[in-house]
Amino acid sequence: MLAPDTSLGPYRILSPLGAGGMGEVYRARDTRLDREVAIKVLPADFAKDADRLRRFEQEARATSSLNHPNILIVHDLGTHDGAPYIVSELLEGEELRAPLNHGALTLRKALDYAKQVASGLAAAHEKGIVHRDLKPENLFITTDGRVKILDFGLAKLKRQPMRAAVDSEAPTALPPQTDPGTVMGTVGYMAPEQVEGKEADHRADIFALGVILYEMLTGRRAFEGTSAVAVMSAILRDEPEELTAVNEKIPPQLERVVRRCLEKRPAQRFQSASDLGFALEALSTPSGSRLETATVLPAVTGGPRVRRRERWAWIIAAVSVVALLTALPFAIAYFWRDRAEVRAVRAFILPPEKSSFNFTGNNAGPVAVSPDGRRLAFVATTAEGKNLLWVRSLDALAAQALAGTEGASYPFWSPEGRFIGFFAQGKLKKIDAAGGPALTLCDAPQGRGGTWNRNEVIVFAPNNTGMLYRVSASGGAPSAVTQLDEARGEVSHRWPCFLPDGEHFLYLGGGLGLDEGEAAAIYVTSLESPGSKLLLQASSNVVYALEHLLFLREATLFAQPFDAKRLETVGDAFPIAEQVQDVSGFARGVFSVSEQGVLAYQTGSAMGNSQLTWFDRNGQPRGVLGDLGRYNNLQLSPDGKRAMVSITDPQTRRPDLWLIDVASGNRRRFTFDPAAERSVHWSPNGSRIVFNSNRKNHFDIYQKAASGEGSEELLLESKLDKYPSSFSPDGRLLLYFMADPKTGLDLWVLPLGGGRQPFPFLQTEFNESGGQLSPDGHWIAYQSDESRRNEIYVAPFPGPSGKRQVSTSGGSFAKWRGDGKELFYRAPNNKLMAAEINGQGATFEVGAVRPLFEIRRGGQGSVYGVTADGQRFLVNTAVEQKSSAPITLVQNWTAGLKR
Repeated sequence: MLAPDTSLGPYRILSPLGAGGMGEVYRARDTRLDREVAIKVLPADFAKDADRLRRFEQEARATSSLNHPNILIVHDLGTHDGAPYIVSELLEGEELRAPLNHGALTLRKALDYAKQVASGLAAAHEKGIVHRDLKPENLFITTDGRVKILDFGLAKLKRQPMRAAVDSEAPTALPPQTDPGTVMGTVGYMAPEQVEGKEADHRADIFALGVILYEMLTGRRAFEGTSAVAVMSAILRDEPEELTAVNEKIPPQLERVVRRCLEKRPAQRFQSASDLGFALEALSTPSGSRLETATVLPAVTGGPRVRRRERWAWIIAAVSVVALLTALPFAIAYFWRDRAEVRAVRAFILPPEKSSFNFTGNNAGPVAVSPDGRRLAFVATTAEGKNLLWVRSLDALAAQALAGTEGASYPFWSPEGRFIGFFAQGKLKKIDAAGGPALTLCDAPQGRGGTWNRNEVIVFAPNNTGMLYRVSASGGAPSAVTQLDEARGEVSHRWPCFLPDGEHFLYLGGGLGLDEGEAAAIYVTSLESPGSKLLLQASSNVVYALEHLLFLREATLFAQPFDAKRLETVGDAFPIAEQVQDVSGFARGVFSVSEQGVLAYQTGSAMGNSQLTWFDRNGQPRGVLGDLGRYNNLQLSPDGKRAMVSITDPQTRRPDLWLIDVASGNRRRFTFDPAAERSVHWSPNGSRIVFNSNRKNHFDIYQKAASGEGSEELLLESKLDKYPSSFSPDGRLLLYFMADPKTGLDLWVLPLGGGRQPFPFLQTEFNESGGQLSPDGHWIAYQSDESRRNEIYVAPFPGPSGKRQVSTSGGSFAKWRGDGKELFYRAPNNKLMAAEINGQGATFEVGAVRPLFEIRRGGQGSVYGVTADGQRFLVNTAVEQKSSAPITLVQNWTAGLKR
């Protein structure tokens, strides 16, 4: 037993939490990130047991590869005095076993818990991980009602072979590599194939969840006996007592779901946890809130004839109901039709009391109309400065804030209008529109929009660069659904929107200049086809409703007739609203529309919304530099006396580079080309500026004297977009990253002498960017999304082997302190982080990593500069624009349109 204040690396033990067959568990504090964690330690004596050690390490590997709200998050793995330990999130609550000791749960709770477990299992199964020891003791209920699956110590990867096993040790199972005749799992919750020692796949977890659901509904075990052998015999031969015989309030539809889980033969169970989750969700929908409506379950093979007859009966009943519901609106329209002329009706929606709309701030907007046109979802800022997701019913007098949505951005609705998808803290999340916990679906470091179809597929943009991805609405591992087109110079796909068929979707595609107002285009593609079709030129998101595409051009909202079956425009575009908010920094307009003819938008201008502000290490403001402006790509000179920024002209919407004198605040224009100049970097002695410009239709790298005198020199030209990021200390090498549609973002080195033949430093299947050479020239800090979110890594230069990971919870835009003893970066929650760096030359060690202060990020690209001593920071700070403009609401917006 470890005593309080014992240190395990950076973790300080606070108190014991419990002990079990796999080790002792402690409450501890992570001194680097100042948070409490849970640590499971395998005692040193147990570590000598190769079998136990293998199980312990297997638990760590399996769990750490999962990232889902219903699975315990593993942070770290280490060793203390020969004893290995796992560091995980600290949970507050109790095991499911605790409430079950008092009897059955309510029907609502049992369904809710089962759905959450099914969602977690679906995510694990997608990665090939099977739990194989699911039981109430391994399900933890947090104080806010979230279920967490614990202890993947018996999990195995599907692709690994498994030998048959049987054993009499019942309470806890043994590891996958056991002797023949070993049982894996816990008696009472094992599937028949586990009892028989056969190979068990993910359907064994479905059986176990069925047993747990049975117990939650009845308060008793599904399979009982006076000994372990008797219980195993019951699992193989007996059927549990009918649920309705134990609890008459249980509906027959739920009885069928549980029976399907408990089929003896795996082929007759649900074939995936996602299918099971869908069936449970269907029983919990508002239309089925009393659990009296029929639920069509996924078909299985090999079922008895009576089950086939039962399925046909349900299908016929469902078809009859669908026919009735389809005819009903036409009958109502016939008997109650209003022959009066339909006109557009306008209204205005004000922000919630003591709050302001936040549609044009940092990644916050826009408004989203529900599919039925009866509700609005939007982000608003409270008096305390919190950005929250709100829902406003159009027949209500006030909006309701949704707890747990702080930092929300870009909301979008599920097709039936029950859930809202959104982005926050570098994740794609969803939440019930009526309130409840916000559930994380997957990583999305810099989300750029999502759309949701009736097959529970979400298509979304996880980053401001890269392809679109699809993910199940229950969460899991995303997969790409679009491919960047090299010939078009594409670097970013964003703002997807499903068409009515749920297969085809629209999206905006273009280069990195999208964030600077660069011209782009709207395309249409499908979930099953990698190809895409050009529809029209635009530089904003697009939505489809009532046979029209809606999009923004120069702050004017246009509608263009569109045939959704032939996937082509069938008429000219025409304006329907003027002066609509155009968030050019994100290529997004503040508008939304529903199929019921409800249009919502906000007027105004989003330009001039940031201020260059000085901060000390404690986050205290120490003055401002210059006036308000549309600043991007901030770079402080090596001596800290000048700053270079990109400033977007509010009239032309084109960015140019400007030099600002730190002492006086005076600024002067540095580039005068009508093209867009964006990424910029200073030479080590501050005498030269390198930048990129798309004056030749692709971003090439140029050089110019920092004094502004003389002509510009073209350093590197090619058909791919290139972005300079840092010099070597002697100024002879330039590090840059290049956007290649085939391989993503790669790090390259350009020698500035001789033949200037560039060579790759890091070229992988992942996106690597923002490379920063250390002051001694031996290390390169960069960001990479190889873990499906941007993290900061450091690799030796000139060879990339032997890299170290610096950030553990996401990071971007690394910068070195002048002496190389600290590395700064921005975390996904906009905290400015500082990592201590120990060692020089070939030695490198990451010390304590601590947050300094939160950045209110304004603009794009690099948003901060740091003085050489690491004591002062110049930050491109967003200025909250408390918009007084209401939401303009137009019902029947198509009324009067010429067709």
